[in-house]
Amino acid sequence: QAQLAESGGGLVQAGGSLTLSCVVSGLPFSSYHMGWIRQAPGKEREFVAAISWSGGVELFADSVKGRFTISRDNANNMVFLRMNSLKPDDTSVYYCAAKRGIGVPLAPGELNYDYWGQGTQVTVSS
Repeated sequence: QAQLAESGGGLVQAGGSLTLSCVVSGLPFSSYHMGWIRQAPGKEREFVAAISWSGGVELFADSVKGRFTISRDNANNMVFLRMNSLKPDDTSVYYCAAKRGIGVPLAPGELNYDYWGQGTQVTVSS
């Protein structure tokens, strides 16, 4: 049974930084694309960033380009989202998600993931 567990959320002032982590178990992590998706109250889920199973492709939403980076550690089944220059508009619940990857292109804006974590709250104060 696949399990994804996010951590690292919290309250930060605008301009600050946070790093979200997601540890994955119960699936062959190194063959899965990994994504970060966020959802603010009353809003649709929003793609934030994704990294291919090999780590060779990274995709970002325009709203976070240049501020967020994504990385993965296949040896430890983890994916990270480093968030810099945070803005109040970044306030959301952030979800880690996994999608079968080998032979499947990583599409920009992808929201159709196979497995999801429970989410971690990020609150950015102005």
